[in-house]
Amino acid sequence: MTDTTSARLTSARLLKLLSLLQTPREWPGSELAERLEVSSRTIRRDVERLRDLGYPVEATKGAVGGYRLVAGAAMPPLLLDDEEAVAIAVGLRAGAGHAIEGVEEASVRALAKLEQVLPSRLRHRVSTLQSATLPLTRGDGATVDAGTLTALAAAVTGRERLRFGYRAGDGAESRRQVEPYRLVSTGYRWYLVAYDLGREDWRTFRVDRVADPFPTGARFTPRELPGGDAAELLGQSLRGRHPSMDVDVTFAAPASFVAARLPPFLAPEATGEGTCRLRARVADSVEWLALRLALVDCEFAVRGPDVLVGYVAGLGARLGRAAGQGG
Repeated sequence: MTDTTSARLTSARLLKLLSLLQTPREWPGSELAERLEVSSRTIRRDVERLRDLGYPVEATKGAVGGYRLVAGAAMPPLLLDDEEAVAIAVGLRAGAGHAIEGVEEASVRALAKLEQVLPSRLRHRVSTLQSATLPLTRGDGATVDAGTLTALAAAVTGRERLRFGYRAGDGAESRRQVEPYRLVSTGYRWYLVAYDLGREDWRTFRVDRVADPFPTGARFTPRELPGGDAAELLGQSLRGRHPSMDVDVTFAAPASFVAARLPPFLAPEATGEGTCRLRARVADSVEWLALRLALVDCEFAVRGPDVLVGYVAGLGARLGRAAGQGG
């Protein structure tokens, strides 16, 4: 192996080690060695290299000792200045908290890592800006607490069991202990896919209904997920709650205008100059879909299914009566 090849392997390993340490948990040296497929001695040497680069890696001694990245007196060399770090954290918090379309799990993991190493003075600025900002929402998706989302992301990455309170759709409340597997965004809601230890089965949880997530400190080896795909498991769960509908809607507006106002999985096709048509199989509530269509803010006609046609007609009649009463 040449010196150049060896240096590249070392650099790649250091980046992977840094990525693991930026997860807010303590990593035993043996687990890091197993993840990176090197010896414990190499891990100790790599940790010293990170410290030389300015990363505040803390080590604890003893049988259960390990390594963790802590907040230092200044930002570690992430090539971000204070203003950039605050801007990124506020932006990610806002996007995650309101399930903005296009914000994926990777962004939530980035937020968890960034907040882990922010100095206290910058964390205070982020919290202050967040609390002083009132987002303009469209009333079509439940908001998610950014702290809850990042706590779940950290547990997923760190393979740590979680306890939390959960409120079901019918209002029933329960306490759950789970092995978190993956966070999945549908474009307007966040879900946690996890193995429920109490139910002894896989479950999906709406993150906006999760309360007080508490990491137990107990690590776990991920179980084999049925089908091997978290998004598919969530899709099956949603289809079980809401029967699929073959939606057919025409709009008196360009496809680009309509697409910008709908989730990515509802993609209309242009049918002419200034018109488009949406045909898609949707597994969600009729109420939510009707409201999303109304919020597109243009003339539209529902061709099917009948249940959606009926609901939109009823909604239009109620809104008309409300307008008449208000006049």
